[in-house]
This record gives sequence, C-alpha cells and structure tokens, in this order.
Amino acid sequence: MRIALLAGLPLVLTGCAASLPPPPVVPTAPVTDAASETRVLDRSALARLLANKGVTLQWLSWDQRGTAFVREENGTVRLTASQAKTGAGRLFIDGRVTEIGGDHFTLEGTIRIEDAPDPGRRCEATRSWHFAVTQNRPYWRLREFEWCDGLTDYIDIYF
Repeated sequence: MRIALLAGLPLVLTGCAASLPPPPVVPTAPVTDAASETRVLDRSALARLLANKGVTLQWLSWDQRGTAFVREENGTVRLTASQAKTGAGRLFIDGRVTEIGGDHFTLEGTIRIEDAPDPGRRCEATRSWHFAVTQNRPYWRLREFEWCDGLTDYIDIYF
C-alpha cells in the first residue's frame, strides 16, 4: 500500500503544478552601462557645458559662433556641435563626454573639419579629445591642436 501511494505522488504533483497560475511578470529597471556614464567631477562645470554659448573654429570665425547642443541622457552627457561659414568651411563634432571637471572635459567621438582654411582640406578622426580652460578664458579649447595635417586648429566651446 505504501508503494502504491508513493508511485502515484508524481502524478498528483504534476496535476497541481499544471493548475497553478504562472508567476507574475515583474518589470525590471533599464540596464545602464556604468562605463558609458559621464564622470562628473564638478556639477557647476556640467551646468556651464549644458548652457554653453556656441562653438568656433578659428578658420571659420570667432565672431559668428556655431551651435553646440549638449544634453544629458540617462547619466551620459552627449555633445553635438557645428559651425559653417557662407560658402566653403565646416566644423562638426559629435560624441560622448566621458569626464567633466572644473576646468576640463574629455570627449569620445568624432571631429571633422571640411574646406577650412583651404578648399579641399578634410580632417576627420574618431578618438578621445581633451578640452580645457586655460588662462581664465571663457571657453574650453581643444588641446590636440595639430591632430590632422600639421595645421593648428583652435576649436573653442564657450560658456
């Protein structure tokens, strides 16, 4: 008799399991990649970058600034900037700010210069770029001055 009860036990348990409702689906929080989040060392510097007053490349103009659109998305600061002059000459920047401190920020992304200072010149690179404030100036200046073809390119983002 004892063997008969034990032998029927799996059948009884299987029948119980089939009548149980499925477990509830619990929504999970979005997964964030801590490595892609911007390291903010100075909140006031981040506020200055978010409220920037434009970008310039000296070959195009220091008087007529281009736009720099900076936004924060899930802990990551993104920067997209451009400047163009009538006719030839363009600057384009796009990337992720990896770190920002009181007088500097680092950008992982692409910088492209076209037709400046001369028609036909094209410089483009995707890498880590360093911008810094020096001599109490009201802008961050790209620290890689001669990154393309030996010409010194001054790229400034104003605050």
